[in-house]
Amino acid sequence: MLAARDLGLGGRLDGVSAVLRPGEVTAICGPNGAGKSSLLACLAGLLAPDSGTVLMGDAPLVAMPARQRAQAIGYLPQAGDVAWDVSVEVLVALGRLPWGGVGGGGAVDRAIATMELEGLRHRPVSHLSGGERARALIARVLAGDPCWILADEPLASLDLGHALALLHLLKVEARAGRGVVLVLHDLAMAMNSADRVLVLDGGRLVADGPPAEALTETVIERVWGVRARWLGEAGARALTLPA
Repeated sequence: MLAARDLGLGGRLDGVSAVLRPGEVTAICGPNGAGKSSLLACLAGLLAPDSGTVLMGDAPLVAMPARQRAQAIGYLPQAGDVAWDVSVEVLVALGRLPWGGVGGGGAVDRAIATMELEGLRHRPVSHLSGGERARALIARVLAGDPCWILADEPLASLDLGHALALLHLLKVEARAGRGVVLVLHDLAMAMNSADRVLVLDGGRLVADGPPAEALTETVIERVWGVRARWLGEAGARALTLPA
């Protein structure tokens, strides 16, 4: 279990509480400035809230040793910056650092294969497209074999095919027992792929539940200010917007 208890953070979060469960894909949605990235960073232990606490199991996350926390939580930030122009293989291997080094060749190989990067293994990061770099950064997270995968807008640089493939992969990882938490702007992706959706607005949690309950047309109009309609069946729904 990963839980937020009454989190407050400098005008960005206001009393946010939620209990996240392993085995589920949870999407955090909301308009720009709603507090989505701030909540994810607090859950990852990268931001300290002004009030409230984050728990992993029954223990405060802040009390965990840094290495143990890094082993448990794989975090993918919104910005895909890479400090050194290393090869894809070396970048992915950096995901093993919480375990004491950049070895763990089997885990690295699996992550590279999972993200379809075999042909780019020895290519410098500077020679990758935006989508290729995004896949390499996701592979770095997978190489660390974390219990929790927290990703901030992981679909932003991916084409449709790779975005759908990544969502399928993350669902498989969740079914295997990991907890997966994603910040998503694409409400249709959240509706069709998440087990649960948290909707933030102005730093407050305004909806929390299965996608069909959290992303109703009423909620979308109130939070995003758009009158939209859902079409299609469960798992293949599309959001239509007014012309």
